[in-house]
Amino acid sequence: MTEFSPGYTMDKTSSSNWLSATRETVSGYRLMIDRTVEQLTDEELFARPTPGIHSVAVILRHLGGNLHSRWTDFLTTDGEKPDRDRETEFADWEGDRTSLMQHFDRGWRDLDAALEAVDDENVTRTIYIRGEAHTVAQALVRSVTHLGYHVGQMSLVARTVHRGEWTWLTVAPGGSVPYKA
Repeated sequence: MTEFSPGYTMDKTSSSNWLSATRETVSGYRLMIDRTVEQLTDEELFARPTPGIHSVAVILRHLGGNLHSRWTDFLTTDGEKPDRDRETEFADWEGDRTSLMQHFDRGWRDLDAALEAVDDENVTRTIYIRGEAHTVAQALVRSVTHLGYHVGQMSLVARTVHRGEWTWLTVAPGGSVPYKA
């Protein structure tokens, strides 16, 4: 039995199933991010719908920095790296789409590498984020939840700033019946 968090245990089959489901969820979020970004012009990508609301570019910048910090050397170093400047992640990106996506992709690659490194043996290992102890499983749930929040935020911002037709990321309103068929 594997202890995921105090008082909660899981056998190796369940642990493997959980890891597989987590990896699938993360892949699904990446698909939604890519489908959102590809529908936006450069102007729309960097547009804030109103002052005080982040652009899709700012959210991507933040996620890139967060994922890079959390998942680089995650088994041996704190997930809040000393060189991370979280506050600048919420400023407008000074570069172009390509450099922004390179920044985001770096963090995403770190998450992907971490997901590949997690197994039945280390999923219950204690790691730290801002000095706070987490099991690897808890840290992954925290990160996937954070990611899901921002994917929804990106989708809403993108729909607000986009001009023209929109391809829904999930089943479109009115599309449930055809989808079931």
